[in-house]
Amino acid sequence: MMKNTFKYIALAAVVALASCEPEFENTVTDEGFYDTGSANLSNYVAVGNSLTAGFADGALYISGQNNSYPNIMAGQFALAGGGAFTQPLMDDDLGGLLLGGTPVAANRFVLSTDANGNPFPAVLEGNPTTDVTTSAAGPYNNMGVPGAKSYHLVAPGYGDASGILAGTANPYFARMATSAGTTVAGDAAALSPSFFSLWIGNNDILGYATSGGSGVDQTGNLDPTTYGGNDITDPNVFGASYTAVLDALMVGGAEGIVINLPDVTSIPFFTTVPAAALDPTNPDFGPQIPTLNATYGLLNQAFAFLGVPERSIQFSTNAASTVVINDDSLTNISAELTQTLAAGGLDLPTATIFGLQYGQARQATENDLMVLTSASVIGQLNADRMAELMALGLPQADAAQLSVNGITYPMEDQWVLSTSEQASVATAAAAYNATIEALAAARNLILIDAKGELAQVASTGIPYNGGLLTDTFVTGGAFSLDGVHPTGRGYAYVANLAIEAINRKYSANIPTVDIGNYPTVQVHNNGGN
Repeated sequence: MMKNTFKYIALAAVVALASCEPEFENTVTDEGFYDTGSANLSNYVAVGNSLTAGFADGALYISGQNNSYPNIMAGQFALAGGGAFTQPLMDDDLGGLLLGGTPVAANRFVLSTDANGNPFPAVLEGNPTTDVTTSAAGPYNNMGVPGAKSYHLVAPGYGDASGILAGTANPYFARMATSAGTTVAGDAAALSPSFFSLWIGNNDILGYATSGGSGVDQTGNLDPTTYGGNDITDPNVFGASYTAVLDALMVGGAEGIVINLPDVTSIPFFTTVPAAALDPTNPDFGPQIPTLNATYGLLNQAFAFLGVPERSIQFSTNAASTVVINDDSLTNISAELTQTLAAGGLDLPTATIFGLQYGQARQATENDLMVLTSASVIGQLNADRMAELMALGLPQADAAQLSVNGITYPMEDQWVLSTSEQASVATAAAAYNATIEALAAARNLILIDAKGELAQVASTGIPYNGGLLTDTFVTGGAFSLDGVHPTGRGYAYVANLAIEAINRKYSANIPTVDIGNYPTVQVHNNGGN
């Protein structure tokens, strides 16, 4: 049985970034120096999903909300005479959420260490106190709803607490909805905003991507009530929903900012774990390579005979090898593979098992993206698969040898986003962004190019006073421990982009913030464990 030697991601020099408190104070003493130009920022309302709410480290918690990009913007607006900005703050800094005392969302991640000193993201210990049923109703200036997709913003009942467990309502919106039947857009419009920001659409593709493409691309299906949680939203549904939200927000003549969608596959959730994760110098893997290659040699001959030699699997003895994956975009050749192996002399029971296990298998390429959570399962025994093989009559030892994730058992769909699945995400994102760009132009709204800006963070990094903001997991400063959402510094960068755009369009003089004053990844010992 292979040991799990891939549990922890290498995080060098993590201790050096233990500080997460602001390093400087940004005080302004010159009253009247700043102004909003021709922009009316007296009543700013932000609408969106988790990126608007200030979600970070896999949870929504007070300090994250206080560092949300809209709250940072509102604080700078206030220096120039802008109005008050309210948020549906959680009751603690743990991040967990309760529904009548029952947990419905986990606490946030912190960077902890194991007994051997290896750093890894761990769920912060503690009992959360925020309960959906006791939260005060809104609306609030920050109408960011974690988990919301475009069509959720105009869906009546999305804040009905009675539908949370059934999956028809959102617990975060239920905390602040003015009534069970209201909509996010409706509650936001009820505030009569003078200025707004809208950042929505990431979740319309993100669930599909982070689940390794395990959802369905619903392009062509115009009924979002039939969608699953990890499905890709039809571009026409997105467009209609986005238009309806803008209609609601602009009914009173409000102006605003819209933000397009970054390339979700360029975030640390997809770029941290390499496809070539199998190290021949690892004593739990390297010595087994000759035996593994001999076993796969029989399979590779069958692949060649069936005309698919590109599916061959072989591990290198002198370089890192890519993991074995199951690619459901490939033609399933299980029956043909079984027949070929049996004809080649393999006993029928074993040939059948091999045929079923490798009918859509191939070795990953550098273009396949392993999800961040795959780090904890690569090279680990898959107990469920072992039990299945034992039920088919294999002895436990043999079943275990064929059940090592990524080595003898192909990585399941949820652990890898294949190139074909990436293409589905990219196609949808391009359609969404085209809609956002067209609507921004037609309605004279500011368009923030988050796609281009994130590409710069990923390629060269963004310099700021005292540092460089990059997309490197943990140490880069831009992304939190969930690998998807920004840190306080990342959100501060987004706020600055918006403020700079407002200054240009409205001849305003609103100060930006010092990114270094905002927190990055937090180190916590979780009670010494």
